Amino acid sequence: MAETTLSSTGPAIILVRPQLSENIGTAARAMLNNGLTDLRLVAPKPDWLSERAIAAASGADRVVLEAKVFDTTEAAVADLQRVWATTARNRFMVKPVDTPKTAATAMRALAAEGTRFGVLFGPERTGLHNDDVALADTVVTVPLNPDYSSLNLAQCVLLVSYEWYQAADPELPERHMTKGAQPPASKEKLLEFFGHLERELDDCGFLRHPDKRPVMVRNIRNMFQRANLTNQEVQTLHGIVHELVTYRHKKADTKN
Repeated sequence: MAETTLSSTGPAIILVRPQLSENIGTAARAMLNNGLTDLRLVAPKPDWLSERAIAAASGADRVVLEAKVFDTTEAAVADLQRVWATTARNRFMVKPVDTPKTAATAMRALAAEGTRFGVLFGPERTGLHNDDVALADTVVTVPLNPDYSSLNLAQCVLLVSYEWYQAADPELPERHMTKGAQPPASKEKLLEFFGHLERELDDCGFLRHPDKRPVMVRNIRNMFQRANLTNQEVQTLHGIVHELVTYRHKKADTKN
């Protein structure tokens, strides 16, 4: 394996419900080839850290051994401020779409600003669930032969990691933040707001149809994801929801 320059500012590579320990090893190998070491696993199989994973890593052992394990995708992305989700299927969600190359350019701009970001990769057979994709700001799709575009997990990780590595000195796109502005809110903060909003929407009856609720929740989350909210903006939204609820209760008390 050729030597690489390690990046402490690169994307976290998040494997969601990986099915084979060998694929974790080969994904780690692809990462280290391109200087990446932040490997995160969501709900892997109990035997994921096996000799097969270490053998498949082929020298990238430390990436595997230092991988962080999470029970849920929400926990795995909580400290990140921007997330991409890899998918080859139409998810019928309104989200920006990147190729690995355009994603890498955007990631380099974020890294220059100190923003934390990562990329979600789904299980080998099924890909990411819609609820996983809904946590992302942007979708990554690899432009391949439309008659045969199947990639294994390590290939997909390699393509994204390679484009990141090759974009080391890009012409950065215009930034959306001015000097001194707040960075984007972390996924943890966004998820706290989503929970607050969804509880109140349940309470007022907006999400009263159980069969429609999952899609409605995903659509609401996607709307806010596209806004690239800052911590201050999330706090403002918390305050708006709180005041609307308080007003509704006061109005109800007055009628009584």
